[in-house]
Order: sequence, then structure tokens, then C-alpha cells
Amino acid sequence: MTDETRLSELRAKFGRVPPAPDEPSPKPLTLREKQPRFEGLVSGHRACQGCGEALAARLVMESAGPDVMVANATGCLEVFTTPWPQSAWHVPWIHSLFENAPAVASGMEAAMKAQGKKTKVLAFGGDGGTYDIGFQALSGMLERYHNILYVCYDNEAYMNTGIQRSSSTPHAASTTTSPAGKDRMGKRHLKKDLLSIIAAHHVPYAASASVAFPADLQRKVRYAMGIEGPTFIVVHSPCPLGWKHASALTIEVARRAVECGLFPLVELERGSLSNVMPIRSPRPVRDYLEVQGRFAHLMKDKDPRAEKERDHLQALADYNIATFGLAGAAQDANDTGGAAAVGRGGPLVGGM
Repeated sequence: MTDETRLSELRAKFGRVPPAPDEPSPKPLTLREKQPRFEGLVSGHRACQGCGEALAARLVMESAGPDVMVANATGCLEVFTTPWPQSAWHVPWIHSLFENAPAVASGMEAAMKAQGKKTKVLAFGGDGGTYDIGFQALSGMLERYHNILYVCYDNEAYMNTGIQRSSSTPHAASTTTSPAGKDRMGKRHLKKDLLSIIAAHHVPYAASASVAFPADLQRKVRYAMGIEGPTFIVVHSPCPLGWKHASALTIEVARRAVECGLFPLVELERGSLSNVMPIRSPRPVRDYLEVQGRFAHLMKDKDPRAEKERDHLQALADYNIATFGLAGAAQDANDTGGAAAVGRGGPLVGGM
């Protein structure tokens, strides 16, 4: 069989018929198209439908590239990506305990340094393993100045163990351990300002990001990867199960959190504010609350307690906007409207 005959058979089998002589040749692929993106976290895992954390982790791994190692704290990400004997990770990955991912990552980084290798170490944790249980180890990692990028996937509660409140849970949110009822309107305490605490360690870079703005998130990851020393990114990652919203609304919910001011997107270097994402058209906080069942008790218009808590949350959002200067003076390609644009299409749908 000649090569031409075999080639003809393969073309017929796979439906790849060559163009006729009078047809224009297909457009050659660009260099970027010839280089498929790296996928450090692949499909087939057990995440819930609409999981913001799964999307966030995939975006982080695409930006970080293949020459990395991951230390993962106990939590949703660890559980749904590694059901024994399977794994959705295509990079070296280790899990030890809930509270010690930063310590494990510190040992990994020291081992790479001792071997003269440039492999970057990443540490991942949810808000429970970062804001609460693992904070001591995280603080030590930052203070010792390990060359590690720590990413917190913030879904604002202990979602893996039953939707218990954490110190990242927003004020007035209802969880299984801060239920809304006749005695109280959900969680009584404020969400911990972890980013400011991290910045107080005078690390080279700390930032907040959101799955609603993937290009911004990936830019921040690439920037952090190029820094020698400890860096930190907290990614707002909606959880349809715990937040009680439709799985198809994950990106919309995340966008509203940013646009109302409750989750500002900022960057800090050596403890000082260096950049923010301005809000093109600030939304009222109610727009964010009303699409989530965890705030359903605040939507009762004739309940003075609900009105009081809505006003409280609005005041918190207004404070963030004023403190970080988030109110955009004019349209900007880097504000919430510009950053939500799709490169090969038009703007994303901004409302429902």
C-alpha cells in the first residue's frame, strides 16, 4: 500500500477530505493556536455543578504552567479532585492535613532550593484552611519568606463538612452553625479582612481576585509567579450548594459581589495599595443578596431586622468603595465593565 493510498483511507475514515484545487487553503494556525494551553487540573473530578472553586483552580493552574508543585490543604478542592485511586492533577501534588499546607509547602520549597531546582511551589486552601485552621502556618510561611504562591479559594464557609460558618463568612449569612431565625439574623460577626492581615507581613505581593473576571485572575497569578518570595491571592469562589443559588449563576453572583463593593478587587505590594479594579456601575448590595438563599431572610421587606442588616451590609460595601477608591470616574478598559469583555466576542451579559 502506498503512502498516498493510506493517507486517502485515513482522510475518509476521519472525515478530513482535502480542499479542492480551486478552494482557498485553510488559514494557517497562529503560534498561540499551535501551543495548546497547559491544564494542570483536568476534567473528570467530582466537583458540584457550577463549583466556583473548580473553575478558579483550573484558571490558576493554566496560568502557573507545568513547572510547579502543589501542597493542598484539606477541603473541597482536595476531596473532589483526588477520590482514591484517581486524581485530576497533572502536576506533583501532596495533601497532608487541614492546618499545615503552608508548612508542607515550606518544606517542598526548601527541598527544591537544596537541589538547585527552579520549580515553583504553590499552596492551596479554602477559607477554612486559610482564614482559620491554617492561619498560624500561613503566617509563619510568609514571615520566613518562602518562595511560595499561596492561593485561597474563598467560598465563605466550611462547605466540605456541612456548610458551617468560618471567619470568612459574611455578616448576616445563614449557615448550619449560624442559622437565621427568631433570635438572630444569621452570622453576627464581620468577614475577616484577611488580605490586610497578609499585607501586614510586608510580603512582595497580595491580591484579591474573582472567578467572574478570569483575565484579571490569570494576570495576577502570572505576576505573582514572577516574584521571588511569598505571594498571596484570595479568589472569591461562589458555592451553589452553600450559597443556595442556581449552578448556572455562579459567574453572575461572583460579578455582583464585586460590582456592589462587598468583594473589592485590589493589589497590595509591600503592604501598600498598588492597584484596584474600578467599578463602572456600582450595584446596590440588594442585587447581590437577592440571588442567594443564604440571605433569603434579609429579603423580607416588612421585617425591620432584615432592613437593618441590609443597611449594614450596604454600609460595608460603601466603605470599601470609598476606602479603595473603587468608583470609576469614566469608562475604563480595566474596570469591571471592560474586564468582563470577551476577547473574541462581545461583552458578557451584565445582568439577568
